[in-house]
Amino acid sequence: MLPTAHTDPINAAILAVSEDLIAGFQRQPFHAIAEKSGVPLATVIERIRAMLEAGVVRRVRQTLLSTKLAHGSLVAWKVPEEKLNDAFDFMSQQDPFSGHVVIRSTDGEVSGSGYRLWTTLKVPVGESLDQHAGALLRLTGATEYLLMPAKGVFALGVGHVRRKTLEPGDKADAPAAMMTTTAVDLTPEEWEVLLALKEELTLDEVVANPWLGRAEAAGVSLERFCEVADTLNAKKVIGRFSTFLEHVKPSAAGERVTRFNGLFHWAVPQGREIEAGAEVGRHFCMTHCYWREGGPQFRDVNIMGVVHGTEKDRVLEHKAAIDRHLAASGMPVSYTNVFWGGRSEIKPSEISPKVYAAWHAQQGG
Repeated sequence: MLPTAHTDPINAAILAVSEDLIAGFQRQPFHAIAEKSGVPLATVIERIRAMLEAGVVRRVRQTLLSTKLAHGSLVAWKVPEEKLNDAFDFMSQQDPFSGHVVIRSTDGEVSGSGYRLWTTLKVPVGESLDQHAGALLRLTGATEYLLMPAKGVFALGVGHVRRKTLEPGDKADAPAAMMTTTAVDLTPEEWEVLLALKEELTLDEVVANPWLGRAEAAGVSLERFCEVADTLNAKKVIGRFSTFLEHVKPSAAGERVTRFNGLFHWAVPQGREIEAGAEVGRHFCMTHCYWREGGPQFRDVNIMGVVHGTEKDRVLEHKAAIDRHLAASGMPVSYTNVFWGGRSEIKPSEISPKVYAAWHAQQGG
């Protein structure tokens, strides 16, 4: 039996790379993991297969920068308490366009603490986020929602294993660059390759050349598949090749990758959002950092980000270090808070226009 715990030294070496350091499209992604980690290719493949089979790794897939392919938003929902878990189940199990689905809480009554259910939502370009959210409101019994689309992205990664050894305040030498969310146009062939590329790998596809079957599914040769994928990469719609750990639920051995995740909110002066986001996003502890507008419901917060950890106090230490850095940088913060994650499900959001039309037809428009 191969070791499958994320704490095993060989597995940890692989995961420190494979979670979020294989950027863009790679013709041979497991070779890239082997090269960066220093672990032989055969070992990389057998260990990732073993962790996937054991459920320690919940999926292996090529991620997309869906902010370039679909309209997206963070959504905060008000749901009657007695309907909260049912609404969670519907969005996580029956809505392919909702990605992260999390029930959150605060340490006290604060602005926006009545919004318990948080989701990410994506709809194909040309479709309406409001229309889809309105359908979910009707189908789940939610009473209110607030769309908070990203105006800029400063950090987007995972790397839980790599981040375990970080000290509060560890950061890059330079401020983070802001990525935009402007959508791009794709040809029909590019869509075919993209939709074949994005599905998670099966156990049998965790092999040295995982794209052979995907090229066949897209109806093109492997060489053409890779050429189109390289074009998609150049259009900046390809994210990273990643092994996603099951970081919320315990493994069969009872181990957890993380226990706490804090959604941090900061309100900074209008006109300084890019500057503030760049200073927050340069901190290595941030798995996500965005410029989003929370509006009066959340006391006008405009910088949001997420940090994970195994200890609540440690997560708060990371936030305190960021707060000190913002103060030292001369960035005024009029309000800040933390929303803690509880029950959660994380899955890729669907972006196919065909699936979107079929879903709405099935749900009654």
